Amino acid sequence: MPKKIKIAVIFGGRSGEHEVSLVSAESVMKALNRKKYDVIQIGITKTGEWVTEKKDLLELFKQGKIKKGSRLPPEILTKVDAVFPVLHGTYGEDGTIQGLFEMINIPYVGAGVLGSAVGMDKVVQKQVCEQAKLPIVKYIWFLEKEWRVNHTNILRHIEKTLKYPAFVKPANMGSSVGITKVHNKNKLIAGINLATKYDKKILVEQAVKNAREIECSVLGNDEPIASMPGEIISSGEFYDYDAKYVDGQSRSIIPAKLSKKLMEDIRKMACQVFRVTNCLGMARVDFLLDDKRGKIYVNEINTIPGFTSISMYPKLWHASGLSYSDLLDSLIVLAIERFKEKQKIQSGYKPRKEWYR
Repeated sequence: MPKKIKIAVIFGGRSGEHEVSLVSAESVMKALNRKKYDVIQIGITKTGEWVTEKKDLLELFKQGKIKKGSRLPPEILTKVDAVFPVLHGTYGEDGTIQGLFEMINIPYVGAGVLGSAVGMDKVVQKQVCEQAKLPIVKYIWFLEKEWRVNHTNILRHIEKTLKYPAFVKPANMGSSVGITKVHNKNKLIAGINLATKYDKKILVEQAVKNAREIECSVLGNDEPIASMPGEIISSGEFYDYDAKYVDGQSRSIIPAKLSKKLMEDIRKMACQVFRVTNCLGMARVDFLLDDKRGKIYVNEINTIPGFTSISMYPKLWHASGLSYSDLLDSLIVLAIERFKEKQKIQSGYKPRKEWYR
């Protein structure tokens, strides 16, 4: 009988998406084939402490019964065959924990340090897409400190450059936390003040009127493939945190009702976004479709998309012919393949003379 692959599933984290991570991790662990994998649970508390080797660890996290852990990662992390980080948002999806995996030289699912960092920062990913001539909406960004000392000029610049309605977003946050759709100056000010609670970098972007929200899942390393696109019908004015997870009224249409050409254009563009942002393993690319003009805009890329039972990433792949369990297998295979390829790269250098002694 083949030896089981030892997989560490990491969840929780210092993020506004801590609770989403717990639900995603629960779905992932239920779907991992226990005939293939020996699953180790590792949780990170909201204060950044690491906990493992406790019975029903995930359930303890969900009940808020974890009081204290270690400030350092557990030793077991260095003894696994691969890591599956199910950590949405800051300190999990932004390249920080990926840097730790690189330092201790273990395979891990998903994007590397650069791809994760680019994908997390909504401003940087827009700049990268802009450079690659991918279609994006008009936007403005500024720092919280600039807002404090010069808010009058910033407001004037926003209103001169963009039209209402607009979206105000913290640059580094997911699950629509801290995002406001604004229709006038007072709402704009309130939206900016809210966004500064979650990040020091603020993004304001032009809203697409009557936009359809289209999502596409991407899988692969050097040669990514895209799922069929799906559409989100939000229960609210836009697809915010409550509409995603709380009220249960939003719905998805898979496949999205689009022309064959538009479907293929979106799939192609999703792979382009994946490549230019240096993504690896997996990502969900979100688009805004202006139906009236037939125009597609890249909204954002998510390098650790949701894996809950209602999440679009696995649902889109399932509809494209790849089951949840097989999807997880593919992601782990991609992680190990990428790791093996990286081991072939020479990292050291032997100088002609030992000048440093």
